Amino acid sequence: MADDYLYISFDGACNTPGVLERELTPFLEALESGAGEWMPDIVRGIRRRKYTREAVVKGLAEAREERSTSVGLYRTKGADLDMSLRLRLPPLRPSLDLSLMVGPLELFAQESSCKGLVEMARTWAIHYPVTHATAHSLADKDLANFPLFGRDRETAYQDGFDKIYEVCWLNVFGTKLVESVGREHMRSTPAHRVEELPDGSVLLVTWPTAADFASEAARVAQARAWVHLRPDLDFDTVMATLRERSATLAPVQPRFAPDIAALLSRLPEYASLAQRQRRIAELNAYVPPEPDEWLPLDAALHSDVADPKAALDQYAYFAERLVALLHTPVPSVFKGSPESLTDIDLHFWKETFPDTFERHNIDAIAVPAVGAYLGEVLVKHLGGQWLPRKQWMEAQVRVGDRVWLPFARAHRYMRSTQSLLDHSLTQLYRVAERHRSR
Repeated sequence: MADDYLYISFDGACNTPGVLERELTPFLEALESGAGEWMPDIVRGIRRRKYTREAVVKGLAEAREERSTSVGLYRTKGADLDMSLRLRLPPLRPSLDLSLMVGPLELFAQESSCKGLVEMARTWAIHYPVTHATAHSLADKDLANFPLFGRDRETAYQDGFDKIYEVCWLNVFGTKLVESVGREHMRSTPAHRVEELPDGSVLLVTWPTAADFASEAARVAQARAWVHLRPDLDFDTVMATLRERSATLAPVQPRFAPDIAALLSRLPEYASLAQRQRRIAELNAYVPPEPDEWLPLDAALHSDVADPKAALDQYAYFAERLVALLHTPVPSVFKGSPESLTDIDLHFWKETFPDTFERHNIDAIAVPAVGAYLGEVLVKHLGGQWLPRKQWMEAQVRVGDRVWLPFARAHRYMRSTQSLLDHSLTQLYRVAERHRSR
C-alpha cells in the first residue's frame, strides 16, 4: 500500500449520453495521453475486460440503470490505481463524475508528469464544465476534511461549492465561483499557473509538483493563493494550519520493539492516511510487558496425567480447532509457523475479537485453541516438549532451561483487544526463541 495517493475529484456536465462512445471520446483521449505510467489496463463493470475505449463503453452500457451507470478502472501491476467513472442520466442533470486515486504520490514528483496530469484535467474541464474540480494529496485531503472543507455534511450537500473553502494543488473553479470572487481578482491569484478556460472557469495550480505539497515553499504558495481568494482570512493563521498538517504527515522512521516488530509494522496501514505517521510514532513508543508465563526448569510442574499420549492428542485437537476457525481469513494457520502467530495476532486485533464475541465462548473455545496452537509451534520450531497436566491451563512446554505456559498466555491474550498486543503470541515465541539460543 502506498503511503499517500493523489486524489482527483471531477464532476462535469455532459450531453445526454445517448451515444456513449462519442460523448466519452474527449475524456478517454485525454486520459490516454496524460496518464502515462498509471494508465488503467483493466475495466470492471458487470464483467472484467482489458482496457480499450470499446471496453469502457461496453462496461457502461451493461451496467446502465435507470438514472446512472458506472465502471471502475484499475491497474494490475505497477502504480496503484482506483478509478471510478460514473455517468448520471436524465431526469438527473447529465454529468460525468470521476473519482480517482493513484499512488504512490511520488509518481508526481517530476514537473513533466504533473504537466501531463494538468493538461488532462484542463481538457476534461473544457469538454465537461465543472462547478469545482481538484487534485491533491489524499492524506492531506483526509486531514483537512476535503471536500467539505470544515462544513458539516448537511450544509455541504445543500450548498455545494458555494464559496472557496480551501485551495488544493490543482483546482478548476467553475464560473459561479469565479464570479463570486471576481474574475480579474481570480486571474491575478499568485500561483504557478492560472488560466481562464473557454467557458469562463479558471484552472489554478499552486505549485509545479504535487508530491512535495507539504514542503514549506509549497505551503507558502498554497497559503498565498488561499488568502488572495479569501481576503477575510489571515495569512499567518492559514500558514500555521498548513504547517501543522505538514508536521502531522511528516514521515516517521519505524523503531518498533524488536520482539513484536513483525506485528507492529502491520498496524499503521489500518490507520487513515492522515494519521498513519502519528500511529507509527505511537507504536515506536509502545513497549509491551515482558512475558511472565514461564517457570525455570527446576520449578516446572511435573506431568500428572495417566495417559500422556491422550493429553497430547487433546492439545492437537484444540490446535486443529483454531485451524478450522481461521483457515479462511488466515491461510498461514495451516503452516503452524512463527509467522502464522503474527498473522493470528493481526487477525484477532483487526476483528477486535475479545471485545466482540461472547466471553463464555472465548474462554471455552478460543482460549484452549489458541494456547494449544501456540504450544504446538513451540514444540515444532523450538524443539519444545509438552509437559501435560490434568488441568490444561497448567500445561507447559519445555524449551531449553525454561517451561512456558501457552494456555495461561492465551487466557491473558484473550482478555481484550489491547491484550492481543500486550500479550501477543508473536512476543512470547520470540522471547522463548531468544532464551533457547542462550
